[in-house]
Amino acid sequence: MEEPLVGNMTSGIVRVGDTVRRPAGPWTEAVDALLGYLHSAGFRAAPRPLGRDERGRQVLEFVPGEVGGPYSPGDLRELGRTLAELHLALAGFVPPPGAVWQRLIPPDREELVCHNDVAPWNLVRAERGWVLIDWDCTAPASTVWDLAHTAQTAADLRADRPVAESAARLRAFTDGYGLDERRRAELPAALGRRARAMHDFLRANAGTRPWSRIWREDGPYWLATADYLDAHQDAWRAALD
Repeated sequence: MEEPLVGNMTSGIVRVGDTVRRPAGPWTEAVDALLGYLHSAGFRAAPRPLGRDERGRQVLEFVPGEVGGPYSPGDLRELGRTLAELHLALAGFVPPPGAVWQRLIPPDREELVCHNDVAPWNLVRAERGWVLIDWDCTAPASTVWDLAHTAQTAADLRADRPVAESAARLRAFTDGYGLDERRRAELPAALGRRARAMHDFLRANAGTRPWSRIWREDGPYWLATADYLDAHQDAWRAALD
């Protein structure tokens, strides 16, 4: 029996027993290779790939748990640590020859293959800890680009939150990650750039589904967030020092 799983972007995702079935795309083979690599490396914060079903859909382990925030400072430290463990594991991944990726938002640069959407809507609070789902946007990017998106969405850095409160939440997340000097210097400016890239992507794709709906609902939020993050870079730098 198939149970539809409602998502904000991808349709046709269902649960069948202890598995998830997702429509496959040109990028699915590369995503499965990456997930298989993470499973072999002992990284437990990702679902295990289970091949294809009779309809050609991607089959993944179903991980029960709670999706979404809000997150406490302790949660943010754990999430930062999980993202650091992911980046460390991915540093050893070699994509298969001819790998195809679904790249929606161009990165600042390419360092390694990243998830690119580690955000509350793709984070499961499971029995075994945090689990990251929806790997369809996996593609080469930089760790700072990945960090900026997760820091902003998970710490909920937004225009109506007091700057001091946002800075404290950002610090909790980055303390968990353990930023080195280079990323500590780059992250404050990357926060606004990443949020603005999301706004610009939605605006450019406002005429196509599902982006038209998301643009109507969230376009103003992403613009206000980008302006807020850009305006208070000094506060983010002070929080990270």
